[in-house]
Amino acid sequence: MDFDDDAELDSSQVDDRRGMSRGGLAVGGGAVGVVGLLIALFFGIDMTGGGDGGSPAGPAASGSQDVRGDCRSGADADARTDCRVVGVVNSVQEYWTSEFKAENRRYETAKTVLFTSRTQSACGTADSDVGPFYCPGDKEVYLDVGFFRELTSRFGAKGGPFAQAYVVAHEYGHHVQDLLGTMDKVGDDRRGADSASVKLELQADCYAGVWARHADSTPDEKTGRPLLDKVTPADIDDALDAAAAVGDDRIQQGSQGRVDPDTWTHGSSAERKRWFTTGYRSGKPASCSTFG
Repeated sequence: MDFDDDAELDSSQVDDRRGMSRGGLAVGGGAVGVVGLLIALFFGIDMTGGGDGGSPAGPAASGSQDVRGDCRSGADADARTDCRVVGVVNSVQEYWTSEFKAENRRYETAKTVLFTSRTQSACGTADSDVGPFYCPGDKEVYLDVGFFRELTSRFGAKGGPFAQAYVVAHEYGHHVQDLLGTMDKVGDDRRGADSASVKLELQADCYAGVWARHADSTPDEKTGRPLLDKVTPADIDDALDAAAAVGDDRIQQGSQGRVDPDTWTHGSSAERKRWFTTGYRSGKPASCSTFG
């Protein structure tokens, strides 16, 4: 996955809170908690996101740096993890803006909040232990970029830039569901292999695949050129590997030595891969019919 070096990034779509005071709150550990990963929609938010592996955050994790000043071009997105997040957020929202327009709908832009360890959201405290999530209360995505490293080291995903992109695209899939009213279908049906919660997560995986299909062909509104130069088969493999790494069955087998489908909230590794592939192959949101 490569960005157009001359592409202009819109950092206003990302709220960088890294290094900000956390108001005396205790700072949690950087590791992704297994219990947190198994929670889904318990408080009305997605606690685990798509999950992915990725390259270490490197210089992007420093609180002394800010995407508003440092992430300006596609070259920056290729060089730094946090700038890559900005670029993917821009690309994903360019696609959904155009898709909504084609359906005579208005897409509402959502910000991604970058934080370190802990911050506040309308859905409660955003903590690194629960991984990336979308909060419908403020319509924002929350992400500690250290999550990419944890998914690689603890959950065995191969990682890579497009695995990181998959995480972001999955969370924006939840934003799309929020705008379309799909989240209302979940209600109290939040656990089990055939639950509405699982269907919601698999649909977000499918929406991520739809974006991936169009990622290197959706033109930037300002330049008329796509932000991404090319998405390769290797990129898609990295996304599929990331999706499989956070399947409920794989997480349960690794954390407790057994699999209990009655407690699933996100779907199996095979299902997550299948629905991402469905979206990618069709390139059409209508194909993401996880609710039937």
